Amino acid sequence: MDNFAAIDFETANGHPTSVCSVGVVVVRDGQIVDTFYSLIHPEPDYYLRMNSRVHGLTAVDTEDAPVFSEVWRQIEPLIEGLPLVAHNKAFDERCLKAVFRCYQMDYPDYEFHCTLQASRRELNGRVCNHQLHTVAAYCGYNLEHHHHALADAEACAYIAMELL
Repeated sequence: MDNFAAIDFETANGHPTSVCSVGVVVVRDGQIVDTFYSLIHPEPDYYLRMNSRVHGLTAVDTEDAPVFSEVWRQIEPLIEGLPLVAHNKAFDERCLKAVFRCYQMDYPDYEFHCTLQASRRELNGRVCNHQLHTVAAYCGYNLEHHHHALADAEACAYIAMELL
């Protein structure tokens, strides 16, 4: 797979609509050609301490951030015509569909691929687990800022270039 967009969301709470940041890495002809990162004002607008401990974001960080529909208007032209890739696509695809519904946007039925599933299929027995940072390291990418949406999307892109 030489052309795709790796995507990663972080959420403020247990609601899939509560995306508070997004990272996108665009790959064309097997090369990273563009990246995008934005904070997002979550819906509903509250943070669970557990989520903040994971990604480090709080309500203070996103109080003046744009809402999802505004951020997606910037992302949409970057990913047009590309399949999306996520590590654990079930989470990211669920979030994406949920925020599209929340903001009453027409979901374009994006083609999604999963690097977690690919790592389980391709690396079974060669890695101690299939977590993003573990698989990224196996693929030669040092994920220093795990749970920062752009860093995670970049790690996912490197995994996809190796395994998909």
